[in-house]
Amino acid sequence: MAAPSDNAPPTQASSLASKLQISEEVERRYNMIKSVGEQCINDDELRDLLSKKAAPVCYDGFEPSGKMHIAQGLMKIMNVNKLTSAGCRVKIWIADWFAFMNNKFGGDLKKIRIVGEYYKEIFQAAGMNGENVEFLWSSDEINARGDEYWPLVMDIACRNSLAKIKRCMPIMGHSETDELSAAHVLYVCMQCADPLFLEADICQLGMDQQTVNLLARDYCDETERGNKPVILSHHMLPGLLQGQTKMSTSDPSSAIFMEDDEAEVNRKIRKKAFCLPKIVEGNPCLEYVKYIILPWFSEFTVERDEKFGGNKTFSNFEDIAADYERYQLHPTDLKKALSKALNNILQPIRDHFKTNNRAKNLLKEVNNLLKQDHKSNRVVPTALSKEMKALSVNAPSSASGLQMSEEVEKKYNIVRSIGEECIQEDELKNLLAKKPTPICYDGFEPSGRMHIAQGVMKVTNVNKLTSADCKVKIWIADWFAQLNNKLGGDLEKIKVVGEYFKEIWEAGGMNPEKVEFLWASDEISTRGNTYWPLVMDIARRNNLRRILRCGQIMGRSETEVLSAAQILYPCMQCADIFLLEADICQLGMDQRKVNMLAREYCDDIKRKNKPIILSHHMLPGLRQEQEKMSKSDPSSAIFMEDEEDAVNEKISQAHCPLKTVVGNPCLEYVKYLVLPRFNEFVVENEKNGGNKTFTSFEDIAADYESGELSREDLKKALIKALNIMLQPVRHHFKTNERAKNLLKQVKLFGVTR
Repeated sequence: MAAPSDNAPPTQASSLASKLQISEEVERRYNMIKSVGEQCINDDELRDLLSKKAAPVCYDGFEPSGKMHIAQGLMKIMNVNKLTSAGCRVKIWIADWFAFMNNKFGGDLKKIRIVGEYYKEIFQAAGMNGENVEFLWSSDEINARGDEYWPLVMDIACRNSLAKIKRCMPIMGHSETDELSAAHVLYVCMQCADPLFLEADICQLGMDQQTVNLLARDYCDETERGNKPVILSHHMLPGLLQGQTKMSTSDPSSAIFMEDDEAEVNRKIRKKAFCLPKIVEGNPCLEYVKYIILPWFSEFTVERDEKFGGNKTFSNFEDIAADYERYQLHPTDLKKALSKALNNILQPIRDHFKTNNRAKNLLKEVNNLLKQDHKSNRVVPTALSKEMKALSVNAPSSASGLQMSEEVEKKYNIVRSIGEECIQEDELKNLLAKKPTPICYDGFEPSGRMHIAQGVMKVTNVNKLTSADCKVKIWIADWFAQLNNKLGGDLEKIKVVGEYFKEIWEAGGMNPEKVEFLWASDEISTRGNTYWPLVMDIARRNNLRRILRCGQIMGRSETEVLSAAQILYPCMQCADIFLLEADICQLGMDQRKVNMLAREYCDDIKRKNKPIILSHHMLPGLRQEQEKMSKSDPSSAIFMEDEEDAVNEKISQAHCPLKTVVGNPCLEYVKYLVLPRFNEFVVENEKNGGNKTFTSFEDIAADYESGELSREDLKKALIKALNIMLQPVRHHFKTNERAKNLLKQVKLFGVTR
């Protein structure tokens, strides 16, 4: 930059001097902040940020998980004080929900909270400058702004493959090959969301957290979100023992804790610490000098006899390393000076925990907690789990010796007729005997046009349930469709399809009495404080393999390339049942695995009353060996607003093997659609014996196998019956303006899946 001219006008010279001053101030702040990180991504962005923003927001955090060692305590204090001296506002995220998911203290949030308070107490006692520092409990902040936080988490999950998320496992001290729970996947997506949720300009965490911070930057690029957070990754202090790249609380002899007494520090440093003579690299004692003592005191003093060189004060690490490599600084003298310096730093903390009653009580509580076996992977029933029990199914748990009244038996037969499978029948009988209006959970993912398996069968099943005095809660799973990337994950389009589905059921004859449609996004947003802890609890209690087996509920297989969202989806669907306080789950056989997950969860938390699973038959497609009717091939499915000619053509071309009942879709449609709707099936044929009315499927099957009922007559009668069922829907979509507009929009979306 050219020097200002002596002849420049006063105002111009003043302006140039001001810019120069600003530039120098930015550089000072930049150097201060940059000194915090072993790596910065990236330097230019940091400079630009500081030139434009006087008080950047810096995100830091910790998971309350045990006693605090010096790598967590002293390093954070120094880093935070540097950041605030450079004008940053530091938001320290107390990741209690993350500790819960990582099964710290058995997932007991009350215990985790105590440890979080103990951490705060240490930071205060050790000299963290409280000005421009804000401690935020993750559970409180997320609960307060769940409508912002959780959609962000879900979007991150949708945009990242499971494989990419697994590469972030080191942030929790795990590897990709460890036995992981579903919560570990959720944990990464949430931590990625945290700096964005807190509107952080800078992420200041350890090098071991860098993968998830980079994930946040990648997300900003993909969503074209402005102002990616700058990543400032600080050095990871090693443990005291050889080869320990990271100080760990799991081996107390390898870590120095913030309230260790003087004798304990001396013992650990002087007797236990790895410190080979003349070797600088991989020497933890020298690392503690470099990253703690020198930044704290700006010098390092070694006291020794004159015959060994006398006292010497170092002001930079290079001189210490040079002396050590030349054997002019002996390991014994290094350790003695290091332990003395550490004790000087830690003494105010010891004093605080001896003289301050709150601090004393906190430390006592933490020590008591640590005596318990919280390091075990066993998940124990917690206060949170007890809270979940409040969402209990209200049915009694045993049906032993139950004598059903006529009325109860009638209800039971109606409800039971819906399911191809019922788990458990005795529980269902008991429920109907003891509860006048059981709650039944049903649902759908709005994802395209509706076919008859979704439309006619749901209308029939719901009407049966309400006739048996059940209250049916139909879950419009809009957020789930988004997680499953239906309609490109566009929530507005998904909501249009949801309204179209409701319109069809109304036109198709669903009795609205005792039926409640609930949008997942609305209900979860309103009751997020209950819902998301439940999702997290389910996730931490199930390993990844178990959740992957539920992929079928989304039309996926275990071997497909999955997104992180498809791990989150089953945990959420399992939680839905409890959020809605359902006594009965009435879904298709393809949803059975996640419904069983709900019953297993009840066993795990010792909930007595498990939801009854009523799994209805899955209608096959029109073509050979299509086990499930699919919207992905329009010619294989009959849609609810198909015209009469389209129904005629599709059934005429449908797979219908001669004299064969098994694997015959036309006969299945008669069995599961026509007979339940009309209680009869009429075949018209004046030439071959005249019209015949069947009231049981067994008679239809027998006639078809014998050849008495021809394929042509079967198809003709099926076409007629289906068109009678669908005519009110067609009429509604031709005459009702709202319905017409909805159908037009759904067709314009250009997808059926």
